[in-house]
Amino acid sequence: MNNSPTTYHDGIELPIASLQERNRVLRNTYWLLALSMLPTVLGAWIGVSTGFSRAMSPGIGLMVFLGGAFGFMYAIEKTKESAAGVPVLLAFTFFMGLMLSRLVGTVLGLANGASLVMTAFAGTGAIFFGMATLSSVIKRDLSAMGKWLFIGAILLLVAGIANFFIKSSALMMTLSVLAIGIFSAFILHDLKRVKDGLETNYISATLGVYLSIYNVFQSLLALLGIAGGRDE
Repeated sequence: MNNSPTTYHDGIELPIASLQERNRVLRNTYWLLALSMLPTVLGAWIGVSTGFSRAMSPGIGLMVFLGGAFGFMYAIEKTKESAAGVPVLLAFTFFMGLMLSRLVGTVLGLANGASLVMTAFAGTGAIFFGMATLSSVIKRDLSAMGKWLFIGAILLLVAGIANFFIKSSALMMTLSVLAIGIFSAFILHDLKRVKDGLETNYISATLGVYLSIYNVFQSLLALLGIAGGRDE
């Protein structure tokens, strides 16, 4: 007989992890999240230094990004319970850094590019710490907001692909603002799931929060580059 506490999510009874287990998953998530930033920065630096992303046409770059990102996420899902899970996740973050290098290189080419990158970095950090703090103090269950955030993310992806062909700066700025809001809420949602014991795999938790941080940083950087960039 299973006497562990349970909760209902979308009509399904789910076990809730113990407080000790929740703290372990949260601690491992934070550590792996911090570690994942190293390959991301390395990938972005290599990409900017070598011109890796600029060597591809924008269309090829988009296909490589979508194919690589979804391929890696599938591999992470398949290996998250094994010893290969962490290396696969770190390889994914390196790939994401490479893909980010086109935007970073473009912004660094502006007269105030370095300060814009640092501002985006600081802004992303402030949003993350703000959402992490909120996840600690909010008592209500936020899992229901997940489906709406997912729908919003899909709509953003579709609109972003459409704007790849439209090339509208106004639409780009609008999508960037919406992305900052949606993925900030995702950070709160995903960390709250860990704190509530609904997410018990720290690799899955790290992947979710990492993607949100990545999108917040990318959107902030794009917004700053469009609105505050100065040419040489």
